[in-house]
Amino acid sequence: MGRTLSEIILGRNSGSGDARPGDLLTCHVDKIMATDITAPLSIDVFNKMGADRVADPDACILINDHFVPAKDIRSADFSKAMRLFARAQGIKAYFEVGRSGICHVLVPEKALVGPGELMVGADSHTCTAGALGAFATGVGSTDLAAAWALGELWLRVPETIRVALSGDLAPYVTSKDVIMKLIGELGVEGARYMAIEFHGDALGRMPMHARLTLCNMTVEAGAKAGMVPFDEITGSYLKARGGDVSRAVVPDADARYFRSLRLVLDRLEPQVAEPFMPSLIKPVREFRDVRVDQVFIGSCTNGHIEDLRMAADILRGGTVADSVRLIVTPATQDIYLQAAREGLIADLAAAGAAVTTPTCGACLGGHMGVLGRDEVALSTTNRNFRGRMGDISSRVYLSNPAVAAATALSGRITHPEDLP
Repeated sequence: MGRTLSEIILGRNSGSGDARPGDLLTCHVDKIMATDITAPLSIDVFNKMGADRVADPDACILINDHFVPAKDIRSADFSKAMRLFARAQGIKAYFEVGRSGICHVLVPEKALVGPGELMVGADSHTCTAGALGAFATGVGSTDLAAAWALGELWLRVPETIRVALSGDLAPYVTSKDVIMKLIGELGVEGARYMAIEFHGDALGRMPMHARLTLCNMTVEAGAKAGMVPFDEITGSYLKARGGDVSRAVVPDADARYFRSLRLVLDRLEPQVAEPFMPSLIKPVREFRDVRVDQVFIGSCTNGHIEDLRMAADILRGGTVADSVRLIVTPATQDIYLQAAREGLIADLAAAGAAVTTPTCGACLGGHMGVLGRDEVALSTTNRNFRGRMGDISSRVYLSNPAVAAATALSGRITHPEDLP
């Protein structure tokens, strides 16, 4: 019987060469990632374990991204603790403010993980890197400390859902709409502790940023991992960044899946998720009368250069509605610089947007876009749980960047095709 992508990778990293759903395996971990808000907890556990040295400094990735630049003394101390740990442990893959970015975009951008590798990160959206053909998953800070010290972790091999994508996307429809449609069908627990493996002719036409968005939000359906089998798009993307593709694998032709789904994309419309679940989706035109106070474009889900281009194309020459504040956050420093070279930042600012330094910031209600009491936001982020971006009474709707830009101009949730 054939094996899925996750079964191949976990089996290989366990040394057994075999893995089946439900197996508990101790696996070598190839890459271990933490951020300014998760590393300090792991460092504390690491010290309490009595560990002195990380097993492999070259496997470790430390990224300043959540509260950067530091918003207060506590967040400054978080970054300081991680900075000192990186120096003491000889960790080279440490990314400081001004040379950093949101971890889930920076990791693929710098080709820090490759196909066939096992990556863990102390952040639930670590599954983003599955777009590179890796098994990438989020773990708690205690597990991360163990991975630092031992170079391995135990994992339960997940069942896998196979999702085939077919057809062509209409204008203003993106992979964000595809994954929201899938979450709407599965529900927020429909893939709990499973891997979601993407296939289909439509996937073959999706560039890397679109695939990263697909895998990023698989965790919103409860998935342990989102994965795209290695292909020419993956290879070209990583080789251009000096990445290693020598461990690339693809699922067996006779792999056994827990469930198989097919999404036909030809008639898919832009989707919007209403509060307070990313699974509560409807076509954008069903929200015509929803007024917003804030629009946010950015995050690990939609802070790519392609997302900024899409937003700027709609905003160019227009003016953000008087009743709306628009915040745009490029996902990494390199994306910020590219946006500056292309004139996108000037176009966004001229329309009335506040363009920030790369940070998770507003996405988690951290800073640079926190919502006040009873405020309503449309956001290109991945979660809209109660209180996610600010006050517990605030309401967050989710969309793609095109809908977000159109909404910023009109002051209410709007399909770009409906702009005057």
